Amino acid sequence: MRIFDVLKDNLSQILAITEKNVKFRIRWKFNLIVSYITPLITLIMPIIIMGEFFKFNENYGPWTRENFLVYQFIAYNINLLRSIMTEYPSHFQREKYWETLPALIIAPFNRFNLLFGIFFAHSITIFIPFTIFFILCYIYYPVSIFTALFVIFLFFCVSLSFSGIGLIIGIFAISKEKYLGVIDFSIVIFFWFACISFPFEIFPPTLQSLISLNPLYYIFDIIRLAWIEDDAIYTIISHPFSFFLLITCAITIPCVGVVIFNKIYRKYGIVGY
Repeated sequence: MRIFDVLKDNLSQILAITEKNVKFRIRWKFNLIVSYITPLITLIMPIIIMGEFFKFNENYGPWTRENFLVYQFIAYNINLLRSIMTEYPSHFQREKYWETLPALIIAPFNRFNLLFGIFFAHSITIFIPFTIFFILCYIYYPVSIFTALFVIFLFFCVSLSFSGIGLIIGIFAISKEKYLGVIDFSIVIFFWFACISFPFEIFPPTLQSLISLNPLYYIFDIIRLAWIEDDAIYTIISHPFSFFLLITCAITIPCVGVVIFNKIYRKYGIVGY
């Protein structure tokens, strides 16, 4: 019975955070729509450039004129998931401005519930555009239902990893805001070297060496390869490092995020009132 009560309390906390954030996001509908359109704009240039490149070369690694739209549709959904990293600092700064943050953090509130509450709220608000582009990908390049479910699982793991990173950014946003610019810049660099919009094979060897050091590249790459290979078992066997890196990140980064959150908060508290 005690376990049931604990689960009920945790679920109530998660639902409360989820409901609060969903209501806030849909309150400003124009901003929400813009957040859907912005990643769409980033697809236009890669499609144009690669369309020209494919006139001179039939393929770049596994990517051809026939399957490159899969690359871009998945890139759109990755960028949608990426936006969760700004949800955490936005949420904390908003609570800080309202002067409700101490009550939220000091109260017996499980940090994982905070993480999952924002995670589920973000998932709900991006559900429609994410699903549309997932369906477009399926129509353009059909795969088995098992592959589609496997890719959804991989997306889920990516989103969990981004949530952990977002939680870390969030605590710096309210405790050591002077470091926030450095953290944001570092994340931009990591994403720039992650081959979100352009395939690895078009970059010169020097940049390929740098990209090879970036864990985000492997995490994103296995999602795209899983789709065009259309065989989850083969994908896992062929790319074991990428698969286990993604699973490891999905498990460890949220946990690390909670640990860092607690340490930074205990040391610096909320700064800026």
